[in-house]
Amino acid sequence: MKVSVLASALIGSEIIKIGNEVNEMKRKGASIANLTIGDFDANIYPIPTELKAGIVEAYNANQTNYPPADGVLALRETVSELLKDRFGLEYNTNSILVSGGSRPLIYATYLALIDPGDTVVFPAPSWNNNHYCHLTSAKAIAVETDAAHNFMPTAAQLKPHLKGATLLALCSPLNPTGTMFDADSLAEICDVVLAENASRGADEKPLYLMYDQIYSLLTFGKEHVNPVSLRPAMREFTVFVDGSSKCLAATGVRVGWGFGPEDILNRMKALVGHMGAWAPKAEQVAMSNYFNDKVQVDRFLTGFKGQIQDSLNALYHGFNELKSEGFNVDAVEPMGAIYLTIKIDYIGKTTEDGQLLKDSTDVNFYLIKEAGAALVPFSAFGNEERMPWFRASVGACTLQDIKDMLPRIKLALSKLK
Repeated sequence: MKVSVLASALIGSEIIKIGNEVNEMKRKGASIANLTIGDFDANIYPIPTELKAGIVEAYNANQTNYPPADGVLALRETVSELLKDRFGLEYNTNSILVSGGSRPLIYATYLALIDPGDTVVFPAPSWNNNHYCHLTSAKAIAVETDAAHNFMPTAAQLKPHLKGATLLALCSPLNPTGTMFDADSLAEICDVVLAENASRGADEKPLYLMYDQIYSLLTFGKEHVNPVSLRPAMREFTVFVDGSSKCLAATGVRVGWGFGPEDILNRMKALVGHMGAWAPKAEQVAMSNYFNDKVQVDRFLTGFKGQIQDSLNALYHGFNELKSEGFNVDAVEPMGAIYLTIKIDYIGKTTEDGQLLKDSTDVNFYLIKEAGAALVPFSAFGNEERMPWFRASVGACTLQDIKDMLPRIKLALSKLK
């Protein structure tokens, strides 16, 4: 069967592939701690009770027709106030776009700014930028980061690749690492972007920054920073991606929002409209009402973040203990999001039955089989196959699941030669 060149060359989500295999093994009775999908088990992390009730109430009030193309006005007003209160950012309702989660916003940002052949620069590891480059026929430049900088890109690493580029795609807290920019590091990147734009002629397309801060309300003792607050001149070049999916464990509720220069957001509005990628109207109405009560939001976030942090810390301390016992592992201290960055440097080792673990995928599937522990190699986020770093997502596991898993990992690694 003949299909388009784009469709035939598109690579599916490596994370979903691993998750599907894990789910199939669990269906057959295997006990596996699934640390793969960046999602939440709703039985462990339900959405706020008040939000759920608000959604039901909105449906009972027949809020079931098409929403406005840019989002229900009340929600955009609420988001405008939220941005001012939480981040000190001033964006009016005409500069805010609501969509069905953050993915349509990311895709619409690419479509609004990128022409075929334009260059997009992003760090490796990072989530899905390689796929969005493919969908828009962009030239992708994945800039390797390192553990010394918590896998966050630095201005020095990015600068050589920005001449002539159209988009720089950044995320903080970062999926897949759970690490964050500090103010100095992000300000240095902003200065490089501003200098690059100052060097361009009036007829040249600027270098834009897409700043994904979907995890900005899930931080642990670290301050979330953003480019516009640090460098106000970045305002005309920055498109933000944000929403409720992660901070409220509401991935299936599908309410995201983007904000930035009004002209760009208007063009993104048309693109999202043609995709029909609106957030459901009832969910928008309920989300507006929920976020209007700051006390209940903070009460939920306190409990939710505490639960997430307990799981991340248990995993982090567990791997540090293994490291202290001589195992070739490591972990980066959790800062935000629902992820822990883990090093399991056993590529080149051999299993008891003589199988050589030749890359990170082999190590991962060995741990799935022998330890009932499923991770995602950084190779799924743009790094090479022999990189021994992994993402662990704690949203679908209980704290007890994680505690039970650690001895199994220890036993499985001790069997390798």
